Amino acid sequence: MKTTILEKDGELVAVFEGRLDTAAAVETEQALKPLYDCTGHNIVFDCNKLEYISSSGLRLLLGVLKNAKPKGSRVFITGINDDLRTVFAMTGFTNLFEFK
Repeated sequence: MKTTILEKDGELVAVFEGRLDTAAAVETEQALKPLYDCTGHNIVFDCNKLEYISSSGLRLLLGVLKNAKPKGSRVFITGINDDLRTVFAMTGFTNLFEFK
């Protein structure tokens, strides 16, 4: 699992590559730490190369949302495949996040 944080067009983008499972969650959480303190910037989770997400991975995304939203940031998800969309729908995450 590889997570890259970059700034693009005034937004902070977290690019995920691989499988965000329980084994990768600790390392991914460390990579996402800068997003917890984001104030006023949009955050985008780029899932174009994300193959799988476990409940541990979903927890990480939710943690960023819960910290960033009260600080005026909007959190978007982009590039999810049909399998991931099903997971997001079944867990209710489609009601929590904005999708691009």
